[in-house]
Amino acid sequence: MLRPEQMSKVSVTGSKAVMPTVIEAIHDLNLVHLSDYDGTWDGFDNGNPIEGADDVSEKLVTVRALESTLGLSEGDVTPQSGPLGDDWEQRLEDIRTQINDLDDQRSDVREDLRQVDERIDRVAPFAELGIELDLLSGYESVDVLVGEGSTNAVETALAADENVRAFETFTGGDVVAIVAAPAEGAGEGIIDDALVGVEFQRHEIPETDRGPRAYVGELEDQKRDLETRIDEIDGELERLKQEAGPFLLRVEEDLSVEAQITDAPLQFATTNRAFIAEGWLPSEEYEKLASALREAVGESVEIEELERASYDRHGSTHTEDIAQGTQKAKADDEGEGPDAEEDSQQQKAVTDGGSAVTMGDEPPTIQNNPKGAKSFEALVNAVNRPKYTELDPTIFLFLTFPLFFGFMISDVGYGLLYVLVGFYMFQSFESPGISSLGGVAMWCGAFTIFFGILFGEFFGLHELGYMLFGEGGAPMGDKGLSPATSDFVYAWLIIAVLLGVLHLNMGWIIDFAENILHGHGLWGAITHSGSWLLMLNGIWIWVFSAQGAGTKPEWIYTTFDGEPFALGFSGFPLMDVFTIPAGIALIGGLDITLPLLMIVAGLILLGLGDPAELAEFVMPFAHVVSYARITAVLLAKGGMAFVVNLLAFGAVQTEEGSRPFIAPWTGYTPADGEVMFEGLFHMGPAAFVAGILVLIVGHIVVLLLGITSAGLQGIRLEYVEFFGKFYEGGGKNYEPFGTDRNHSEDQ
Repeated sequence: MLRPEQMSKVSVTGSKAVMPTVIEAIHDLNLVHLSDYDGTWDGFDNGNPIEGADDVSEKLVTVRALESTLGLSEGDVTPQSGPLGDDWEQRLEDIRTQINDLDDQRSDVREDLRQVDERIDRVAPFAELGIELDLLSGYESVDVLVGEGSTNAVETALAADENVRAFETFTGGDVVAIVAAPAEGAGEGIIDDALVGVEFQRHEIPETDRGPRAYVGELEDQKRDLETRIDEIDGELERLKQEAGPFLLRVEEDLSVEAQITDAPLQFATTNRAFIAEGWLPSEEYEKLASALREAVGESVEIEELERASYDRHGSTHTEDIAQGTQKAKADDEGEGPDAEEDSQQQKAVTDGGSAVTMGDEPPTIQNNPKGAKSFEALVNAVNRPKYTELDPTIFLFLTFPLFFGFMISDVGYGLLYVLVGFYMFQSFESPGISSLGGVAMWCGAFTIFFGILFGEFFGLHELGYMLFGEGGAPMGDKGLSPATSDFVYAWLIIAVLLGVLHLNMGWIIDFAENILHGHGLWGAITHSGSWLLMLNGIWIWVFSAQGAGTKPEWIYTTFDGEPFALGFSGFPLMDVFTIPAGIALIGGLDITLPLLMIVAGLILLGLGDPAELAEFVMPFAHVVSYARITAVLLAKGGMAFVVNLLAFGAVQTEEGSRPFIAPWTGYTPADGEVMFEGLFHMGPAAFVAGILVLIVGHIVVLLLGITSAGLQGIRLEYVEFFGKFYEGGGKNYEPFGTDRNHSEDQ
């Protein structure tokens, strides 16, 4: 559906005594998108959470923390079904104690392991030296320093320092031990002073009476013991995950439901004794709501349909007042009580001149598109969700984006891979966003296969066209990458421009209809959208018309009237309307053709509607030219695939100007023309292996670049050129108050 379904604004009014029961009944239905009270009514405040809300929130936080510790998710275990039992809180506490104890133990062991790793890192360099640690410290007459650096640079610096009387270095691997005797009168730290400016990483000498290798061995044993203990704790936690996981998932669901219910009054308008709750639901579900509330609380609440937002049979949006105000809340079973003044305030707050005054929010949007187009809602919502009062462009995106993408790639091999990857994403991921992108990828892949068949191309090879269509080759000929087929480039450029004209016509026609249906009237639609339609079509009919043919590129008239396609189109005729005499025109006689008349009429209408928009008069031309990027990506992708195959197979330049690959299925050999490149497959065994890698990696790169180039360029054309004509967005998603229980207590 292009339009959202009919929505009704409902109001539920009653005393606070029945509010918890009403909330539970509404929650169980999972139908009403609650409106948020903004605190603007005199005498009404936002409600407070139901008693026990803090306890529920605390338990819910606890359960989710335990699930996080266990790494527990919905797909890991089968959740518990049936009643939880009266002792579920004690069971939760026992599980919490066990998990927290194990987690604390794991944290302690990990800290011990970290310290052992640090000690190993500190002592390992000394093990390389092979010198006992007690020999590296405790001296009064010499300085000792151990670290990593260039031995030559260290020795040069020490030899040049006058405070160093003598020194000796010992090396092991990258580690250097320095023993230096100070000159007479020199202070402490002579080695550090001498090595200023030398890149040298100092190591602190560990305090131990054991040899470095023995010490490292002991530390390695400790490390293995600690890692074993961590594995044991992880095993205990995994056992708990399997045993307690079903229970925790079930408790989380119940607590989540309870938290929603207890926090619901925060969205209500309340007084000391009464409440008003408003929300939106599909109009056809109103009676279901009313029946459920009557069954739950009888006549203790007033249920009213305040207004109905819908589209009539012509598609126009309107809001229909249903109720003339909210009835008074019942103070007691008799409908009377000491809160009469409060009820009067309530009545005043929600009525104004006899028509309903509600919380003032717009209807939420339910996007109800056909199944095939459903995945493209994610691309629309990436910009903004459609408002309830505007057309949902998902179906148009579904019809055009895969078309653009498929034409830009147009290769059966790549298309098959896009379909397979899309199918995997669609089937394997629970995330709605990734699943939707998988659906989009499958549609784009299908159109890529379709155009690939028309071009006869399979991973950049053109033999598929001859296999499917015989000696004449593929119906769409060539992409125009060789000198002999360069005329095809002009054809694809013209087709891209025509796609742009059709696409923008679609956008402004939608805008034209929206302007009429949303209250601007026929004149507003003509000046706001009709003016652009006249200019768009006038400009491009003139571009392809015979008028001024001498100043236009010749290929405009020959591409579809000879080479490469003989379709009989050589431009539109002159279509003269009248001629302005030379004396009036001042510049000689001026023939006013139909396209020029359309352009002038469009400019006049645009000026009458909004003169400021005249500054954008070139937009119909510039935006259509933007669609030339379709041809650019088509040629770029085809060129990259050609280069990959050229490197692997090699190719020859024939006298006819074609560049076939040197491969058995093509029937061409180096003797058939000038060799462009011999090809890795023909250069020996080692080059053959390299050719396989080039072929695989190269086509993967082309595949990925196809996604980024064709995908991004196609999306840009949709978002900027197309959506900009009629779409604004900014709607709210329909999010009914309630939860679809996965594990009912009745199971």
